[in-house]
Amino acid sequence: MNNKKKFFGVNEANWGHKWGFKDSGFIINKDKSVTFTGNRYPICGKKLPNFIPFIEEILGIQFTVEPKIKELKEKHIKPNNLNMGFIVEMESVFDKDRFTQEDNERLLHSHGQHSTDEVYKVLYNNLEKFVDLVFYIENESETLELIKLAKKHNVCLIPYGGGTNVTNALRPPHNEKRMVVSVDTRRMNNVCEIDKENLMVTVEAGITGKSLEEALNKEGYTVGHEPDSYEFSTVGGWISTNAAGMKKHRYGNIEDIVQNITMITPTGTISQKQPLTRSSIGIKTQNVLFGSEGNIGIITKATLKIHELPEKSTYESILFKDWKTGVSFMQDLFYSNMVPASARLMDNLQIRLGNALKEEKDGFDGFMEKLKKHLVFKVKGLDPNEFSAAVFKIEGSSSELENQRQNLMALAKKHKGILAGGSTGESGYNVTMVIAYIRELVVTQNCLGETMETAVPWSKINQVKEEASKLLEKLHKNYSLPGKPFFCSRISKIYHTGVCMYNTIGMSFEGVKNPEDIFTEIEHKMRKSFIENGGSISHHHGVGKLRKDFMEDTLSEGSIDLVKGIKKSQDPGNVFGVGNSIVLD
Repeated sequence: MNNKKKFFGVNEANWGHKWGFKDSGFIINKDKSVTFTGNRYPICGKKLPNFIPFIEEILGIQFTVEPKIKELKEKHIKPNNLNMGFIVEMESVFDKDRFTQEDNERLLHSHGQHSTDEVYKVLYNNLEKFVDLVFYIENESETLELIKLAKKHNVCLIPYGGGTNVTNALRPPHNEKRMVVSVDTRRMNNVCEIDKENLMVTVEAGITGKSLEEALNKEGYTVGHEPDSYEFSTVGGWISTNAAGMKKHRYGNIEDIVQNITMITPTGTISQKQPLTRSSIGIKTQNVLFGSEGNIGIITKATLKIHELPEKSTYESILFKDWKTGVSFMQDLFYSNMVPASARLMDNLQIRLGNALKEEKDGFDGFMEKLKKHLVFKVKGLDPNEFSAAVFKIEGSSSELENQRQNLMALAKKHKGILAGGSTGESGYNVTMVIAYIRELVVTQNCLGETMETAVPWSKINQVKEEASKLLEKLHKNYSLPGKPFFCSRISKIYHTGVCMYNTIGMSFEGVKNPEDIFTEIEHKMRKSFIENGGSISHHHGVGKLRKDFMEDTLSEGSIDLVKGIKKSQDPGNVFGVGNSIVLD
């Protein structure tokens, strides 16, 4: 194959260190309106006059057309640390297009997408630790050979999928003295087999969600796993972080979808002999691979459930007088056993953020928009600063759609909600795909933010939200930060016992020295508040290095010893020395 056709992480399609595609992103116009470039998303090309006024209001800052801080033209990177015995033998075994020491590739593979501790440091300051070489594996035999060489020469390997991780899981440990090789799996992107009779697909672990869905959709099928990052994240990454998707209520989370996993470790291969519909075979080794975070080996292949594409899909939305009413509705919705594929509840500030990303309509459309607002706020009496909204994507047969819509209408009536229609639901659903791009815009104005997810019991939702909001106000004051802090919440998934709740924080750091370090301190204290008030360390992003301090508050000593025992069994030499979670002291 021609070398130019080989995939490399540094390419013309993606931004690289920033989030997303190069043809996509927010730009500030001279009149301080905002436009989203490209043509990938419904929002593209639309002029958004309300976004900057909204940010200025809630953060208490002034936006400027020109960036307040400038991205480094030359990104910081240290010389690589090479194990020449490994290099010589690697070059004798593998083709040269499998590996690179190029600085941009090394830098890209030395971080994930955590906003402040990684991306900000790369663009405006500097990271402290870097991988020394990037290797692109193309099949299982190469994976075996690479691990064998790393074991022989005492080289550290770090598996790399789509690079969307937000827990510092991809960064080499600060105390690692060995040569570090990032093992990029994205050339292993083939669909191996579609089993239409048994509704399964076997794929290589480096395939992205977008590529997987495109291949299956052509055959009339879907996996249905749709995390916000699905355009870039990989199947192997989903498994290693124990991921969840936007449509989990219909298709399940990743542990519900996967039927078999193949992982290669320094001591052998972990897998079932074949996918099993369901089994009672003692301790199921496959289960320990979910959330393994690159600590014990490289996932090379997986078998997933597939479904026929839904006959129909539609959207709906419901408005409630306040957040607590919306939470009660969502609990009743789960217990009705008719939850749409995606069901999300947004608090007032989250709704206002979404509305700020809409274009202003004129003519008849503008008249109808004003009429709707009049009916909602004047006639129905909702407080524009208190109301919440739930948005839904409904998939299935015609009868399923009708039954779910009738159920939503009945529950809305019970909770005195107002049906706001499919267009509002659709815009609320689709805006998720572009929210991540906001970071690259606001950071140029010295504003930093991050979204933190947590799993919360129904009885603790309001406590977690209220205490976190109060703490952020206190921390903002204690650190003498300018402007006002931003805090909003949304429920993205519901369960029998609780929910997945996203909490987004943001604030201005204008005139503040080393803002990324202060923000990371604030974020750590916010996560502690979640746990103290009943939330979990994470719902689906994982632990990495960012959250490992909280693991002793999560697992018993015996549980921690069990995990460490698995590490010692499969990787006694610590070839996979990424140091995530609790596998090592």
